[in-house]
Amino acid sequence: MELDRIYNEDCLQGMRRMEAESVNLTVTSPPYDNLRTYNGYCFDFENIARELYRVTKQGGVVVWVVGDATIDGDETCTSFKQALFFRECGFNLHDTMIYAKTSVFAYSENCKRYKQSFEYMFVFSKGSPKTFNPIKDKPILKKVKMHDGAKGRTKDGKRITAPSYEVGEYQVRFNIWPYDVGYNLTTKDDVAYKHPALFPEQLAADHIKSWSNEGDIVLDPFMGSGTTAKVARTLNRHYIGFEISAEYCDIIRQRLEQTKTLFDL
Repeated sequence: MELDRIYNEDCLQGMRRMEAESVNLTVTSPPYDNLRTYNGYCFDFENIARELYRVTKQGGVVVWVVGDATIDGDETCTSFKQALFFRECGFNLHDTMIYAKTSVFAYSENCKRYKQSFEYMFVFSKGSPKTFNPIKDKPILKKVKMHDGAKGRTKDGKRITAPSYEVGEYQVRFNIWPYDVGYNLTTKDDVAYKHPALFPEQLAADHIKSWSNEGDIVLDPFMGSGTTAKVARTLNRHYIGFEISAEYCDIIRQRLEQTKTLFDL
């Protein structure tokens, strides 16, 4: 299967043609709970999850960005069901992260629940992740010496103390990642907004930088508007993508034509 190509086909059929353990990282946001029509297409989640396990390299990672619909006041729990099935397939649930949408949204006064403003980013690993490049961007006002204090507690409740140590100007970020979303915030590419559901380019970039290295292969089985491919290309990773909609493939083509990297030199 050719690298740096988007295939206009069902991802399940496409992944079945891929070699086993050939992908370093998957970053994707699947259609879930019929929140969007996606031109009428649907997907076979369980078989796709099995194929993702087969094509992921040992030490590879799958980032699965997903949320839940609320129907008659009851959340579907689709995200949790999918996470549990990934574990049945053999993946570890390496981290449960939060994609927090920081932009302001309209709120109905008739609603009896708080405004939904996040999605899950489940990080599944095939064994222990081979690559982790932690992003350090949590600012510290100045270098400080952390004094002796509680580091945690034992099972019987006793405090565990830690010695003093000095931290740098930045710390590794936490696992709740905030992003501004909306027009000209999620992406600067006007054509991308022809797709009904985008996730931020910076979200894709942060995961690709965290869980892969230059030259690695990044997969997105639900390519949508092409964000994962564009960002992987920008960061000098190879990509493979599947998108069943010809209309969305045209959006991807237009975005990639504007993206030049070292691979083009």
